Amino acid sequence: MEAESLAVALEREHRQIDGGIEEFATGLAAGESDPEPLTRATDALRRHIYLEEAFLFPPLTQGGMVMPVMVMKREHGQLWDAMDALDRLLSEGPDVAGRDKTVAACRDLLGQLDRHNSKEEPIIYPQADATLPAESAAELHDFLASGRMPEGWVCEQATR
Repeated sequence: MEAESLAVALEREHRQIDGGIEEFATGLAAGESDPEPLTRATDALRRHIYLEEAFLFPPLTQGGMVMPVMVMKREHGQLWDAMDALDRLLSEGPDVAGRDKTVAACRDLLGQLDRHNSKEEPIIYPQADATLPAESAAELHDFLASGRMPEGWVCEQATR
């Protein structure tokens, strides 16, 4: 059986992350307050950013994709900061004003992800399958299957 391409696996993670944020925002707008879909999605997004920055970007940068990777890293920092802001909103409580701000923050994060993914998927991901050395591709496949982000890791471009 042929292994799934890296591009397909990475894009699937994008859809799952988007789906969790959307599920939470829709539920919250309807008066539900279960944060689990958002927590699951932001944990997955942080892990996804880690795997790209730790496994995918270094060999692509060495292969000459310096500028596209720089753009992706900058946007990762912005996404990370948006997730931190969402965490703060969730900790403030579920009053109506907080709920409205949190739904708006989720919508903003989804917009950021859409803009980011619309560049990353056609530019970066095809290169993962086409140019990654076999060892790097195998490490990334293994991490996609079962890897965990190191405790306390923060992406390079996040505001600290």
